[in-house]
Amino acid sequence: MRRSAEWMVLCDERILEYLSEKESGTPSEMANSGFVRWTRSYISQRAKKLVEHGLLKHLGNGVYIITDEGEAYLDEEYDAEAGRYLNRDVANNGDNSPAEAEGTNGPNGA
Repeated sequence: MRRSAEWMVLCDERILEYLSEKESGTPSEMANSGFVRWTRSYISQRAKKLVEHGLLKHLGNGVYIITDEGEAYLDEEYDAEAGRYLNRDVANNGDNSPAEAEGTNGPNGA
């Protein structure tokens, strides 16, 4: 199950899913796609919010791409509320982020 944040809405999920498939896009393209069924203006507002939380990156001229964290969120490997990876192996990509594994350090742990 995806770990959405309290600030997230359904539109955010659709934006992330769209950009995961298309690799990049503008709010206008998303609105015209029929997949993200909100107005261009609202999609733009939500995309900015996703940028603030590290799930999207704004390239300029209204073009957005999904980040590694955004992809991990879609893959149920990132907790958007806590802003951290759920799996220690995924988080240990050399960025020295203080991510913790979910659950306990049981027999399958380190």
